[in-house]
Amino acid sequence: MSEISEAIQAKCLVFGDRVIKLNDYLLEQASQREEVRSKKEKGGRIPIQLLSVANLCNQLLRSGTSIGANDAEACNAISKADFKSKSFIALKEARESLYWIELLKRNNYIDERQYQSIYEDCEELVKILVTRCKKLDQELGGK
Repeated sequence: MSEISEAIQAKCLVFGDRVIKLNDYLLEQASQREEVRSKKEKGGRIPIQLLSVANLCNQLLRSGTSIGANDAEACNAISKADFKSKSFIALKEARESLYWIELLKRNNYIDERQYQSIYEDCEELVKILVTRCKKLDQELGGK
């Protein structure tokens, strides 16, 4: 693996770690809210407030950790075409992660500081992967 690929993979791992920690934090915070606790005790069912944040967190968890998984697959590709395909999938997952981060912010599950921090990290990954994919497009021809 090249130094550049190793650096990209390292950034993917750090971002994946952040997504996992954010997921755990948000679910813990949501479960501690008084209105959530009281509804869980009364009906035994999971309240809608907890389901919403859990679903958003799950989507971000899946896409955010998938960036690194697809990048790792790209780095072990059997051909340049396979490398290109996996790189584009990693890029798609990074862009999807931006979407879920935006929804978490818009629905007040994360504050402005949290949003800026994780969004900027993800945006950096998008930029890196866009550069890689453009280079691959030039080398191998369009999609």
